[in-house]
Parts: sequence; structure tokens; C-alpha cells
Amino acid sequence: MSINTHDTHILHGFQYHAPASVAEAVKLLDEHGMEASILAGGTDLIPKMKQALLKPRHVVNLKHIPELAGVREEAEQIRIGAFTRLRDIERSIIVTEKLPLLHEAVLAIGSVQIRNMATVGGNICNASPAADSAQALIALDAKANIAGPSGERSIELESFFTGPGRTVLGRGEFLASLTLPYPEAGTRGAFIKLGRTSLDLATVSIAINAKMRKETAESIKVVMGAVAPTPLRLRNVEQQLTKRKLTVEAIEEAGRLVSESIKPITDIRGTAEYRRLASKGLTMEALTRILEDSRREK
Repeated sequence: MSINTHDTHILHGFQYHAPASVAEAVKLLDEHGMEASILAGGTDLIPKMKQALLKPRHVVNLKHIPELAGVREEAEQIRIGAFTRLRDIERSIIVTEKLPLLHEAVLAIGSVQIRNMATVGGNICNASPAADSAQALIALDAKANIAGPSGERSIELESFFTGPGRTVLGRGEFLASLTLPYPEAGTRGAFIKLGRTSLDLATVSIAINAKMRKETAESIKVVMGAVAPTPLRLRNVEQQLTKRKLTVEAIEEAGRLVSESIKPITDIRGTAEYRRLASKGLTMEALTRILEDSRREK
């Protein structure tokens, strides 16, 4: 069907599609290729269309395909539909109790009004280097499950991003869901975001997920946001911290190594030098939180 552009203030015509199944959605996206845009929450797509920054000839609404939304437990993993609203993730008992790092990151995204509309898949597929959910999900070993003409394929979420605004998605493909392993006993996490205001995109942010044994990091993942073209996992920092007691010296060393390892730019939200200094402080604060949380569990 055609949309009345006078009602929407979108100054170009387009065809609206509401497929009822994954197979139908794939067929539409494959058929229309670059002329099609997916409608999820609409918090990014609609403003861009109103500003004529995007002019899709076809808008494909996937919000009415039941299996693409919701948080559910499976035998060995937790599955989150890509079209699950951020507010539903925020309120999910499964996420709150078993994925607190993701819960913390989602709370940092925009306002309640935004989270009532925006979806986790939209936050990821915009491929912003500052996407808050992406850092936490990477730190939690999330996999991206992609539907397409050849069926479904799964990749590590870390490999999903290829640059600012760019992903591995090909013609006819879309992100269908995310799967995460159950965190092991002793796992602790911390997410910290620094922005100009509480509702702004991050100037710099960090997600750390660690399996702790007393005060020692048995394993750890460190992911930074807004400091590189994509969410940045710092394996060299992880290697330095693994099997190491989180002493004051170890935490300070990790902060210095993070600031030396990131690839920030200067933009309207902050200078490259500011991001380097901030990244050191955020790393030390996140690791200190994890250490204190681990001590409380003794």
C-alpha cells in the first residue's frame, strides 16, 4: 500500500509492507534490495526519512512477526529477538537476574520514551560505534543470528560490524535474534557511559565482563564504545588481566593500556585526547566496581 506523505510529513512516496513471516520478509528484502528499509522501532528511520536523509522506495515493517521479539530461555542459551523493544529488555526478569550487564547498558540508552519504541536490533544494526547495547552484548559472548535467502546463519556479534553505519548484512538479510550463553557462576560485569548529557550518545563508554574467583579475574572481556570505527574489544588488555588479581597496580596498568590501545577521533562530542584520558578513568572505575562486587560475595 502507499503512504499518504501529507499525513507523515515525509516528502517522498514509498510502498509499505507488513510481512507475516520470516520467509516473506526475506523475499521482500531480497526483491527490493537497496531500495528497501526495515522498520523496527522507527526512532532512527522515521526522523531520517522526514529529513530526507533516507529515501527508501519500500518500507518493510517486521514488528508483527511473533518469533522476532521477546526474551526466552532455551536449553543452553538465552535468545533475544532482534525486534524486542529496549523497554521490554529492561523489564525482563531473565535479563535482570541473568544478564545484569545488558540490563545496565540498556538503561543507559536514551529516555524511557525512546526505549518504549526502539528495539535492540535497531540499536545494533545502526552500527554506531557508540551503540550501548552492542558493547555489553559483545562482552557477554552474544551471537548474531541472521535470516536471509540461504536460510539462517550465525556469527559472533563482534564480527557483525564492518564500520560506522556498516554491517555484514547482505541483500535480503536481516538480524533476526541474538543468542547468549548463560553466564558462569562468579561472573561480574560493569557498564559505564560518559556523555554530554544523560540522553546523549556516548562520548566514550566501556563494558567489562569477568569471571571472578575471589579477587582474581579468571577470564575477562573488555569492550569500548565511541573510540574506534566499531565497538572495540581489547584483547591485549584482557590478556594482561586474565588470571591476575585485581590489585590497585593491576587496575592502573589496565587503564593505561586501554588509553594507549584505542583509536579515537575528535568530533562534536569530544577530542581524541579527551577520549584517551576518559577511557583510562572508565576502565579503572569499571574494574574497581567488579572487584568490590566480588568482595561482597565472600
